[in-house]
Amino acid sequence: MRAGTVLTMATVRDWPVAAILLLLLGVFQAEAQEGILRASSKETSPKIREYCIIFNAQWMPLPSTLTNATNYQLQDLTSTELCNSSDVPAEGIKDKLVVVMRGNCTFIEKARVAVGNHAKALLIASTSGLIPPKGNTSEYEQLQIPVALISYDDILSMKKVLGNQISATLYSPPMPSMDYSILIVFFIAVGTVALGSYWSGIEEPESESLSPESRSKTRRGSKNEDTANILTPVTVLFFVIIVIVMIVLLYFFYKWLVYVVIAIFSVASTISLYNCLSALVRRIPYCKCSFMCSSRRIEVRLVVLALFCITLVAVWVVFRNNDRWIWILHDCLGVAFCLNFLKTLKMPHYKSCVILLVLLLIYDVFFVFITPLFTPNHESIMVEVATGSGSGSSEKTTGTNLMELAVAPAPRNEKLPVVIRVPRLVPSVATLCGIPFSVLGFGDIIVPGLLVAYCRRFDVETNGYNIYFILCTIAYAVGMMLTFVVLIVMKMAQPALLYLVPCTLITCTITAITRKELRIFWTGSVYEVLQGFNPTSTQTDKFPRAQQLLYDDDPS
Repeated sequence: MRAGTVLTMATVRDWPVAAILLLLLGVFQAEAQEGILRASSKETSPKIREYCIIFNAQWMPLPSTLTNATNYQLQDLTSTELCNSSDVPAEGIKDKLVVVMRGNCTFIEKARVAVGNHAKALLIASTSGLIPPKGNTSEYEQLQIPVALISYDDILSMKKVLGNQISATLYSPPMPSMDYSILIVFFIAVGTVALGSYWSGIEEPESESLSPESRSKTRRGSKNEDTANILTPVTVLFFVIIVIVMIVLLYFFYKWLVYVVIAIFSVASTISLYNCLSALVRRIPYCKCSFMCSSRRIEVRLVVLALFCITLVAVWVVFRNNDRWIWILHDCLGVAFCLNFLKTLKMPHYKSCVILLVLLLIYDVFFVFITPLFTPNHESIMVEVATGSGSGSSEKTTGTNLMELAVAPAPRNEKLPVVIRVPRLVPSVATLCGIPFSVLGFGDIIVPGLLVAYCRRFDVETNGYNIYFILCTIAYAVGMMLTFVVLIVMKMAQPALLYLVPCTLITCTITAITRKELRIFWTGSVYEVLQGFNPTSTQTDKFPRAQQLLYDDDPS
């Protein structure tokens, strides 16, 4: 068995590990929680600098323009945490924009002290990553002042450049709801599903070149191997349980498990990229030099290809937090992973597809819409994990409040590498706060894609006209467009499967009923359905491909 085949089988037989990479099933855009602190000096030569701030728009929205914004005198209290009134200096903080350190009390407790001493706004300097302030709804509704996070390094830079007499303005320029990055994500998703599903129905060139007898033996010999690649109803349930367990674990132990996911993605994407590219390289009739190794003949060009794939993934690992350009390589690896998954993992029948899609639809809706009802900060577990701000990231909960811990300087918060990311085309906030992205979870490509791939293989085995494949691909595209429309209108995270699952399942069901093929489509493989197939029956004309397959598998 060749190296490429070994890699493919190893990936699929470890499908429970691959399930970890599918836990992010919600499509959403990075929420507009970024703002700008415009600071100016009151000294003889006025200077102006702008800095990124992160705020929670549900607490106290910031003005959208400088015209509507209020100018405050900034008072630096970064020597304190403002956890109680004793931290307030003797001269007071009345009518000031106060800057304090992030510490061992909640943002709300700091804000209460600031409000009680008549401050006009509160900035919390952080030495770690910046995340939107969180807390109980019943508590933050009582706040009457803006509260935001700012990097402590920016405070030091501000004082160095502007001196001690600083006035500042807080505002947040609006981000457009519609962005061309959505179209890029759409074409990546639909293209990946269509290509991976079509590839799933293509026989290997080597098997096509064999005689009918040899091809029949090869097909029968590979059935046992393909059993490990099939998601039966039982394995579907096990698959969904793994996904649920992993997202809950990531919510509580994010800062540790995120590196496990990164490691798994690195290995899986290396293998997937190799399998995708090797399928193209093997079709090139040149440079077929090879050598013997342990009684196996290995092509030199495949060894070079393997080293190339390892190098690309190594580059991604090193520069994974560089948002300026690494997203291109990340998306290429993600597309390769999805393509390889759709090519190798097979759904045996429509019944398994329905069970998988419906269960993951329930999972998706539950973790996006229901979990905010009982999480401490009333945030969705799905979105918390997706944005890297779960309860185990850099915070901990005590009672019903979200506690902020004083931590040493640390690198920016790691993100799960299980999404397609495309930078949004936005104004100056992106330059200050980093690049916002439109993202789509791998699960929103692979889970409906498994149904599309099944339709492709069903077409190949029965009619050969790609009727189900084309219609299901169109239904996926419609469901994705509907997802984006709702996302833009509601301006909040959306579980994409809520729209993708009904569109694809309804389309496939109506097509099967219209063609009077629902029974064979539901039970799947012609090897199971057409036992005792009679070549003289009326089914001969309707399922010519099925007839040929049964002949190939008939030992007589």
